[in-house]
Amino acid sequence: MKFDERKTETIAVKEWANDDLPREKMIHKNQAALSDTELLAILINTGTPKESVMDLSKRMLHSVQNDLVILSRLNVKDLMKFSGIGKAKASMIAAALELGRRRRDAEASSRGLISTSRDAFEFLATSLADLPHEEFWIILLNRANKILGKYLISTGGLTGTVADQRIIFKKALECSSCGIILAHNHPSGSLKPSRADIELTRRMRDAGRIMDIPVLDHLIVAESDYYSFADNDML
Repeated sequence: MKFDERKTETIAVKEWANDDLPREKMIHKNQAALSDTELLAILINTGTPKESVMDLSKRMLHSVQNDLVILSRLNVKDLMKFSGIGKAKASMIAAALELGRRRRDAEASSRGLISTSRDAFEFLATSLADLPHEEFWIILLNRANKILGKYLISTGGLTGTVADQRIIFKKALECSSCGIILAHNHPSGSLKPSRADIELTRRMRDAGRIMDIPVLDHLIVAESDYYSFADNDML
């Protein structure tokens, strides 16, 4: 029997039956009605000769335990390791996930005021929550606790990063800040402060008292949760 090559043509989203089209479903309902698999399929658009676009989407999500947080940590090169995902598709997926992060960041920024540790966490989550390495950030506030800005102080490896208090307070003075919130992430997922975290917080607290720029909190961020030194009477 002769093999029919026509059956191996890539299956594009537009070739599906109308009832199965994620795009049609999105138009007639809304994007919230679509599953993660369907949303990813819209971005990928086409499958391969051996795999439909929906099956490709399912395979990708299954590889990250159906966790969008883990998926968002993959860069373009990581995404291209999936069979059927080239540079264009990988770039589109990465761009969509980055837009999602920036939207959350914009929502937090629009509030403009830090009143609780939760406010600070939500403002920083898009910068820290999904990283595979440690970073140290600060939020600078005015006297009314209005956000003056957030700044990356240092980037480290899997187990640590350096926070230079001279750089931190220099930035605070440049911005006429009246308060500082420190923050760094733990890629391991642990929210327990290390001895180095505790010692750093104490040094920064003491320096802030001398400079009359108080350290209001220090957050440890791990995925979708955080630890607050202030909430736990560690400042």
